[in-house]
Amino acid sequence: MFKAQYVRRDFIFKEAGGTSRGVLRTKPSWLIKISSENGDVGIGECSIIPGLSIEDSPLLEKKIEEVCADIEQYANDYQTSLVDYPGLRFALETAFTGLANGSTYTLFDSDFVNLSKPITINGLIWMGEQAEMLKRIEEKLSKGFKCLKLKVGAIDFNKELELLSTIRKNYSAKELELRVDANGAFSFSSAMDKLNALAKYDIHSIEQPIAASQYEAMYHLCQQSPIAVALDEELIGIKHCDEKRRLLETIQPQYIILKPSLIGGFKSSNEWIELAEQLNIGWWATSALESNIGLNAIAQWVYTKNNSLRQGLGTGQVFTNNIKSPLYLDGDQLYYGEENCWENPFSN
Repeated sequence: MFKAQYVRRDFIFKEAGGTSRGVLRTKPSWLIKISSENGDVGIGECSIIPGLSIEDSPLLEKKIEEVCADIEQYANDYQTSLVDYPGLRFALETAFTGLANGSTYTLFDSDFVNLSKPITINGLIWMGEQAEMLKRIEEKLSKGFKCLKLKVGAIDFNKELELLSTIRKNYSAKELELRVDANGAFSFSSAMDKLNALAKYDIHSIEQPIAASQYEAMYHLCQQSPIAVALDEELIGIKHCDEKRRLLETIQPQYIILKPSLIGGFKSSNEWIELAEQLNIGWWATSALESNIGLNAIAQWVYTKNNSLRQGLGTGQVFTNNIKSPLYLDGDQLYYGEENCWENPFSN
């Protein structure tokens, strides 16, 4: 027998996070605790990004309440019955994985947890005014980051190019890997010109140059772009394995970006990985503004995949009221420290 309860937490950004879809100052999450008869506890996070997550709706909390009230029924079929709630599936999968392991927070047994082996990550630079972004870049470089991901598409494009030019004058592609993320901000008619302009700065890859669901247009960009194209938002809302295969075979991207809380958790992410590897498509995982509960789950999972690319994992440092955890950053290396420093998010 299982019992479940939930609590909503609104996480507050230390600095407003700018993307091409707007500026984020707070972000909601629902933490779900599932308990078994023998006293084991699992905790998962249903994290949404307003305007992006497909279950972003005033009715979401009612659905979470319904699931927690009847957790026995959902325990057996949540992967199918909650197909329209990828963030909730991620939360339940995380909690049930902890229960199965007899450990609330150790979800995947690996050297990341047991021996404090690190995961190498990229540094994320939020959109902002040019001077502000340059300051953030300098801060990341001073901390030892060798790969930066810059959000583009919100300020004047020529200013963004100037910013990249400034970086490249000081750091070659061998010294610093640059990734950019347009969040679908470019129009198809202007995308190739912008990709050609960006290519002058030795860009590793660009995430989602145009908005999702334009398969033919995205296919042409992937074939013609001088920069490798990574699909991101394109994967959101794709629910079944045959749909995933059709998308990858049609668009033929160079990379896909896996965000478990936006695409349905680890089972769904593993399906994407299997298909991508069959089609010689690269991938890496990215967190999506989860608290340390969700970040911990994603980090532990991705470590077991032995992916050599730098992962796009957050560091838990963007929120003023994050949940205390063993996760910490040293340079561009994400570590898992002492297990007993977890804060109990249900203690109040």
